[in-house]
Amino acid sequence: MSLQMVSTVSNSSLLQPGFSLLNFDGHVFFFGQKGWPKRSCPTGVFLLDIKQNELKMKPAFFSKDSCYLPPLRYPALCTLRSDASADEYQYIIHGGKTPNNDLSEKVYFMSLLNKTGKKMTFQCIEKDLSGDVPEARYGHTISVVHSRGKSMSVLFGGRSYTPLAQRTTENWNSVVDCLPSVFLIDFEFGCSTSYVFPELQDGLSFHVSIARDDTVYILGGHSLQNNTRSPNLYKLKIDLPLGSPAVTCTILPGGISVSSAIVTQISDTEFVLVGGYHSDNQKRLACNTIVLEDSKIEIAESLSPEWTPDIKHCRTWFGCDMGKGSVLLGIPGANKQIIPDANYFYILRCKGAEEDKEEPVTQICSQTSSEDPGDSTPFEDSEEFCFSAEANTFDADDADTYNEDDEEDESETGYWITCCASCNIDINTWVPFYSTELNKPAMILCSGGAGHWVHAQCMDLSETMLLRLSEANVKYFCNKHVDLNKGLQTPQKVMCLKKPPMKPLRKKKAMKLSTSAKKSFLRRLFE
Repeated sequence: MSLQMVSTVSNSSLLQPGFSLLNFDGHVFFFGQKGWPKRSCPTGVFLLDIKQNELKMKPAFFSKDSCYLPPLRYPALCTLRSDASADEYQYIIHGGKTPNNDLSEKVYFMSLLNKTGKKMTFQCIEKDLSGDVPEARYGHTISVVHSRGKSMSVLFGGRSYTPLAQRTTENWNSVVDCLPSVFLIDFEFGCSTSYVFPELQDGLSFHVSIARDDTVYILGGHSLQNNTRSPNLYKLKIDLPLGSPAVTCTILPGGISVSSAIVTQISDTEFVLVGGYHSDNQKRLACNTIVLEDSKIEIAESLSPEWTPDIKHCRTWFGCDMGKGSVLLGIPGANKQIIPDANYFYILRCKGAEEDKEEPVTQICSQTSSEDPGDSTPFEDSEEFCFSAEANTFDADDADTYNEDDEEDESETGYWITCCASCNIDINTWVPFYSTELNKPAMILCSGGAGHWVHAQCMDLSETMLLRLSEANVKYFCNKHVDLNKGLQTPQKVMCLKKPPMKPLRKKKAMKLSTSAKKSFLRRLFE
């Protein structure tokens, strides 16, 4: 193993605990900044360009037909292939925290659409589920299993907010363990089924899951209810016959009591476990190798890298798997007493570059070593990790931050649309036009035909008219259906008529009196 410090040239404050890394064709992309995206990168996805131990972040782009993907911290994330031997894959993203600390229950599929040099364009699609839909959560894992030519996803663990019926003023924002149910999800048909096993008694979060073929291994994790880190090693075996799936759970010996560890794959059957916590105040500096062969798992302690004094003495750390046997580790900048709102990063390479092989198909999913005191104790979001998430300026203009309106059903409005022939709303270039806009363009429903959504900006609506249409219950017709001539139509620009100014009235001249006349007038007045 080798440990190398990297210097961050730009936007290092975006890399905060809870981020995720995605590996497409050997390129590593960052997702999950703590604040809302800036105008310079509205997608919130960045290419991590590392050269000569310098880390630069470059904005990535989404296709025009992509849905909006909010920055999510601590989501469950894994790759999905059509079959175990397929080369092409896409990422599944479920749950996580928004910058408003709201929890997401949505599922996103992110895939590489095209690549031109270093410019990559992604497509993001939201998936709907039916049946036993997992509640909104974070700190959980999702894995993909393959059996009898079929594929399904396995979701487990995580934390959520206290149910509304149980909330009081004192515990309104408190988090609890999700029920220890195992969800088997078929994304092809959009259905989800939950399973309960007697072996799984306590809810777990920030654990590690490794999937190979039809088996998922669950290692470690933290239980809020008991404030313990599970020493158990669970084995979930999924059989997918023509009928109903068969799922079994077994407790195996040889587990590790750890939370927020990171797993990276170094060969087809070998993995390295690094990072995490033994307890709330004790980091885990030891490393382990995990070998999966013939439906068996072997865990052994391995040689650890030579940690730097800064890493040894810091109270917390975080990071994520970069793929191909490399891990990105970060420590808070406050430990070095230089820049309190910046972090310092290291790349841990668990194998040499000469050992790189083709990307293996084994699934790993670990809630990264991002656990701060708020991730292991009831007090959420400790001040120790409340750093500024403001990005440094890119080449483009860097101005107002976006915000997400979680209450609106984005799947129905589909605001990244082409509403008319002259529509130029682009997910990669759009900036707020009205003061009421936050993270998406303002839209109005046209009543023409079956009804369709149009962008207020494309219809040349003034902000006053937009507010009026938003408040009033009236019919609106876009420029295409304006010939219906009923209800409230798109206001047309009216030329102001120039009126000639009125001539001012002439004042009457005052009558002048002679001196003799004045004397005669005064004499008569006093007689």
